[in-house]
Amino acid sequence: MKKNYYITTPIYYPSAKPHMGHAYSSIIADFFARFKRIQGYKVFFLTGTDEHGQKIERAAKEQKKNPQEFCDEISKSFKDLTKILNLSNDDFIRTTEIRHKKAATNIWKILEKKGEIYLSKYSGWYSVSDEAFYSEDEIEEVNGVKQSLSSGSKVEWVEEESYFFKLSKWQKPLLEFYSKNPDFILPISRKNEVLSFVRSGLKDLSVSRKSFKWGIQVPNNKDHVMYVWLDALTNYLSAINYPDEGNINFKNFWPADLHIIGKDILRFHAVYWPAFLLAAGINPPKKVYGHGWILSGDQKMSKSKGNILDPIEIIESYGLDPLRYYLIKEVSFGNDGNISKDKLENCINSDLANNFGNLCQRVISFSEKNTDLMTANEISFIDDDISILSIYEKNFNRIIKYIDNQDINSYINFIVEQLFAANKYFNDQEPWNKKKNILRLNTIVYTTLELIRKVTILLYPIIPDTSLKVMSIFNTSDIKLETIINNEYIKKNTKLKKIDILFKKIEKNVN
Repeated sequence: MKKNYYITTPIYYPSAKPHMGHAYSSIIADFFARFKRIQGYKVFFLTGTDEHGQKIERAAKEQKKNPQEFCDEISKSFKDLTKILNLSNDDFIRTTEIRHKKAATNIWKILEKKGEIYLSKYSGWYSVSDEAFYSEDEIEEVNGVKQSLSSGSKVEWVEEESYFFKLSKWQKPLLEFYSKNPDFILPISRKNEVLSFVRSGLKDLSVSRKSFKWGIQVPNNKDHVMYVWLDALTNYLSAINYPDEGNINFKNFWPADLHIIGKDILRFHAVYWPAFLLAAGINPPKKVYGHGWILSGDQKMSKSKGNILDPIEIIESYGLDPLRYYLIKEVSFGNDGNISKDKLENCINSDLANNFGNLCQRVISFSEKNTDLMTANEISFIDDDISILSIYEKNFNRIIKYIDNQDINSYINFIVEQLFAANKYFNDQEPWNKKKNILRLNTIVYTTLELIRKVTILLYPIIPDTSLKVMSIFNTSDIKLETIINNEYIKKNTKLKKIDILFKKIEKNVN
């Protein structure tokens, strides 16, 4: 079996600079990509920007720029963020690229040739902000303004000639697809939401616009541009060389293993996207995971509300790895979560400085004073040592299952438990009282160092920079998941390396 893994972030809409919600999706996707790599998979990790549509056209006009110039500037801020967040993405796709236009145009031609697209007239409510169409029962009026019930965005009444995709035809095939692929939509709450929407009846979907020009031109009709979501979703194919289906990247990585998205774009990915693909004769992705929002207070972040949290400011104040750790641990994956300065500081002090950083420093300092920063040549395990070392091998398959089921919460809870266990082991074994029994002292130090190595490998997808610093203790940067099992321990007579303090404890003011 080929061990290939294709994971994507949402394709971000660059009408304004990136915020914490964008950072969260990207960090989560990076976490899975890094784990799969250390598991031995060949990973393709994609992120990028969705640069067409009326919203972009209007935003560019407000700044007195042409749309391409506007996109070049804003897209660069998203690309720069991939470096700031230390993402391990293999590609960054832009929908204004020629390779993408080629892929989107090809999908359109296939759908048109198969009779899945027809020309008619659209009349209905449209949100420029969401780039989405809404039915009467999906909108409400607030202070005289019509807006979407789900997003709160203003909607406008639109009447114009449009091409339509025969979405209604795919209601039954979609329900059959969901039934045969029960894990296609996660978490379960999102799946139930999609099933309810599809079962309530699907209407044909407008897939072109005439009222603006900033988009990919519809083949053989220069008056129309493609609806932004038919255009944008195709990015997942264009990045792996579609429409060249014989290309090695397409053959190795499609269908995608996991689309990480925010819950607000679930319908596009879990209904429209598989319908487009099934209609075009292309396999849908294996899984779509719609995570919750990162809230500012109790509201979703948005430019219009002026409540944007800037990830760069948080990183400058607290560091990148602490932010990554906090978002992965403290935001229950699948649910909404927010960033609190107090909770972030407590997390840094408790988990990172005390539980992990202090363990590393204590053991290395003890080794420097008592074993000359060397692992001993002779080790003799007792039951206490074997018991704690074997926890990883006993739980190895469970750890893999956590990742494959996107159960991040259980994964990190296991790590925290093992950090507490390693600290307790070192304290309970009292190596400082074993100086007359050098064999036992050496074995306790060796066992604790091995526990540090094992837990650091599991922490690597979460806090990669810090984990590499810890691995430098053992003079290696090679991180493979399989080495935490099968008795692949640190080699005897290994020269150890001192490291600086990993996380500085934050002094909190007590009034």
